[in-house]
Amino acid sequence: MQRHVKVWVRRLIAATCVCAAGVLHAADPVTEAIQLANAPYRMALFKTNGTSQPEALQALLQAQTAWDKLAQQFAAKVPAPYDRDDTFGASVVAVTKVYAKALTEINTGDLKAAHNTLEDARDIMSDLRKRNQVVVFSDHMNAYHEVMEHVMADGAATLAKPQGMQQLTLQIGALLYTAERLRTQAPATLTQNPEFMALLQAVQQSVAQLEEAVLSQDSAAAKAAKKK
Repeated sequence: MQRHVKVWVRRLIAATCVCAAGVLHAADPVTEAIQLANAPYRMALFKTNGTSQPEALQALLQAQTAWDKLAQQFAAKVPAPYDRDDTFGASVVAVTKVYAKALTEINTGDLKAAHNTLEDARDIMSDLRKRNQVVVFSDHMNAYHEVMEHVMADGAATLAKPQGMQQLTLQIGALLYTAERLRTQAPATLTQNPEFMALLQAVQQSVAQLEEAVLSQDSAAAKAAKKK
């Protein structure tokens, strides 16, 4: 399950990137600009998780260009609701530095390091929106991704602990909730896209299979569902 889920989630992210241009109906120009820059950023994440250095480099350069455009657009004046955020400029610079570091790592052929570096930009952008009470679909994607990685990375160790099955059951509950949010919070542009919906269904089915194994209180079945 672990490899398949990661593949589905990566493809889900890619499908979200492709559809992103139609998702941009933000209530303010800053969030709209961030969403525009977020599409090539997610593609850079996707490509650095692969093996092609040229594709990863091209994706990152596109993400850099989009972010530089955002930085220039709001260099003089930041509109609401970000206008009272004293650290807005620092966040923009922080993302710029993340891209510069990732570029160096890609140029040396270390795509894994570049991918890990780029994940810092996701947190910076998420914190920026959170500070200003702005929620977008990317935040729901990030929430699911965080819980998913925790379950996949620590699931076996959790099962080995006393009451491990009960603890994993609680984690699966969070995974189910965040997976369902991907469906209920997806904008119309995504829900009307067949590729996105097919991938979303695959992700939700994989979570349901793991839930069934855990609820059976069968450790072997739970481990099998996690690895399948």
